[in-house]
Amino acid sequence: MNHSRNLSRTAVVRRSFLGVAAGVSVLLAVSACGSSSPLSSGSNTSGSAGGSLVVGSANFPESATVAEIYAGALNAAGIKTTTKLNIGAREVYVKAVEDGSIDVVPDYSGNLLGYVDPKSTAVDPAAIIAALPAALPSGLGILDAAKAEDKDAMVVTSATATKYNLKSIEDLAKVCDKLTLAAPPEFATRPEGLPGLKGKYGCVPAKFTPINDGGGPLTVKALLSNEVQVADIFTTTPAIKDNNLVVLTDPKNNWLAQQVVPLVKTSTVNDAAKTALNNVSKLLTTEDLIALNEEVSGSAKMDPAAAAAAWLKEKGITK
Repeated sequence: MNHSRNLSRTAVVRRSFLGVAAGVSVLLAVSACGSSSPLSSGSNTSGSAGGSLVVGSANFPESATVAEIYAGALNAAGIKTTTKLNIGAREVYVKAVEDGSIDVVPDYSGNLLGYVDPKSTAVDPAAIIAALPAALPSGLGILDAAKAEDKDAMVVTSATATKYNLKSIEDLAKVCDKLTLAAPPEFATRPEGLPGLKGKYGCVPAKFTPINDGGGPLTVKALLSNEVQVADIFTTTPAIKDNNLVVLTDPKNNWLAQQVVPLVKTSTVNDAAKTALNNVSKLLTTEDLIALNEEVSGSAKMDPAAAAAAWLKEKGITK
């Protein structure tokens, strides 16, 4: 896969996989591919019984990079590990953990809960993590969640933030009727989109500009040119740091917390593996995700395994 800088494609792919209902078409594609599927290379043996653990990932660069970090940390702890990357969407990889094709996969807390329990009302980080264990299918579990998050956010330029004294969406609501907001077309009707901003904050923008690039370069360009003053952009998008953009806080949790969390098969992931993975979660930050995305999806075109290896060495997990 070419990892050249293509924030539009990366953002759209990432949005589809982070979404609760994502991936039905990918599920069908994986089923149709037969031996070309990452899951077709044989069944796994129990890690707790001395066999190797298999770490999988969803089919987008950030997930693959975190999976490589998990695998590297497990190997460093003396646990033989292999990877099956770019498996597909949540519908695919959750089933793969259930059937033992993989043992570990990085996921995102809020959307994982929404997938396994669509009726859940938990929104804040602690409530989501507390609700997940009981909601997961039998035999699956989660380990410690990282501080690292990848979620939708309302983003403005530093000039707009200064002009209107904006730090939060509550601040934005006071001037929302003066500003144009850019987001993907579905933002107009999704509960966490315009309806959520109106219902939770009383924020109704003067104009909504649909841009169908998942918060990618077209959206960023519109924001920087002041064609729009507010945009829906993922928090781990490198363009935020590169352009000194301001992410507004979401005190009323319009968007679910989306902490990176290891989803595991409980019968194969032993205590030593849990310790290694929890140590990764202890160290992984949102800033790390941004930097890793820049390395893998940016101009450096670094392989996810190489980016993961550098991160593991920087954090002292490997030598």
